[in-house]
Amino acid sequence: MLDIFARLGISGIGKKAGTLLGVDISSKAVKILQLSPSGKKYKLENYVIHSLPANSVVEKNINDIDAVGDCIASAVGILKPSSKDAAVAVAGSTVITKTIEMNAALSDSEMESQIVVEADQYIPYPLDEVSIDFERQELSEHSPERVEVLLAACRRENVDSRVNALELGGLETKVVDIEAYAIERTFKLLAQQIGLEDEQTVAIVDIGAVMMTLNVILGGKTIYTREQVFGGNQLTEEVQRRFSLSAVEAETAIKRGGLPDEYEHELLAPFKDTVVQQISQTLQFFFSSSHYNEVDHILLAGGVAAIEGLSDLVQESLSTPVTVANPFLDLTISSKVNKAMLENDAPSLMIACGLAMRGEY
Repeated sequence: MLDIFARLGISGIGKKAGTLLGVDISSKAVKILQLSPSGKKYKLENYVIHSLPANSVVEKNINDIDAVGDCIASAVGILKPSSKDAAVAVAGSTVITKTIEMNAALSDSEMESQIVVEADQYIPYPLDEVSIDFERQELSEHSPERVEVLLAACRRENVDSRVNALELGGLETKVVDIEAYAIERTFKLLAQQIGLEDEQTVAIVDIGAVMMTLNVILGGKTIYTREQVFGGNQLTEEVQRRFSLSAVEAETAIKRGGLPDEYEHELLAPFKDTVVQQISQTLQFFFSSSHYNEVDHILLAGGVAAIEGLSDLVQESLSTPVTVANPFLDLTISSKVNKAMLENDAPSLMIACGLAMRGEY
């Protein structure tokens, strides 16, 4: 394939890349996760969550490649993985996706050549500034001689910054995926846990430190995604101000406890109410842009999902079944993994897990 097609992997279907480390670069941390085959399932070999220096990643854009590379190198040093091949993801907001119809008789290389010629019809950027990938989908409903083709394009700078950061960290990027597809892949591990049927809609609400992402899945496929600025930093900053703590001290106190009594009702409870409001508003955006007026299940993911009592509050407030995402519940867990820590960290490992699943098992 041409170089512009070589970097962006839009799904887990088709040719795969062998055993891969899943590397999730978020606003506050780098998360690296390693899976291995275990019968027809996976085994979680190990994972590392390593904090990033402040402002090295802002709203999922890498500002300081050296700082991120150093963080990855430190995490790799702790993990000591058996392979240095990795998959990383770009945010959905940086990617343009479009389904087009093409002649079903074309080979992949012929499709590639035709897309290059016609790319300016679909992509509002100069071709030398983007990374592109495509994948055959279903045959067209209108003509059996045509096939639907999913086209994905991302500004090359967003791809290159991740590839370069992984290289500085001692890893080789084999796949650059899209976060929504990584989450969709991880959802396969969760669907059976919550007993869903294909025609039911699931809202995966991933709330990190800075960003909240909604992915709505129907029949195992993403039908809607939305990102907005909101996250756990709001609570961390309130704790910093109220109790005169550093950011690190505040985050540690929130996770491990030990804050004064007023924290629970004066800071935590209002924050949980705000989370419910944000989820409700984001779902309303989905309802207003589709023919749906409800979802059948909500999966809470991201670091905020681990807050005690939050899932119950969301379920009660929105009258919808809610589960805290733990994709590792039915997997074999290596003895190297601290299971108590994993239970707390699992909701924030959705993307890293989906990226690690890009390996060939």
